[in-house]
Amino acid sequence: MRETKVIAVLLGTCACLAASSVNAATIPAGTTLAVKTVSLITSQDAVGATFEAKVVQDVSGKGNVLLKAGAKAFGKVTSSRRNPRRSEPLAVELTFVSVNGHRVAVKTSAVAPHGPPQTGRQAHYGHTAGTTVVNPQTLLQFQLLQPVTL
Repeated sequence: MRETKVIAVLLGTCACLAASSVNAATIPAGTTLAVKTVSLITSQDAVGATFEAKVVQDVSGKGNVLLKAGAKAFGKVTSSRRNPRRSEPLAVELTFVSVNGHRVAVKTSAVAPHGPPQTGRQAHYGHTAGTTVVNPQTLLQFQLLQPVTL
């Protein structure tokens, strides 16, 4: 009797896994994710600081939309000028995308956004001269380094 229950549980688990893998979709490595920033990002942000963005165009695979335009994306600063001892150009990467309300981890290439250095006047109002500023609504394009299963 107990063996029958164990077998039934195993069969049910296998059936659930099989059903979920049929419904799972994968975005292949090398796919470009184009996003527009929602948050302000600057080269004075600390490494690890996070930002929010939105996917600007549908990502499709095998005729199906896998990631819809407007989906939230989240990233982090991977290098910056904040630490004067280890000052590097600003670089950011995506870490998550939101799919049906769930955060899905992604591994992307780092992007070094370029913006005009700020002027002395802007430095007077809180921006350090030479600071790279990425304003909201800036388009950034990342390459997936690993496939993403949704």
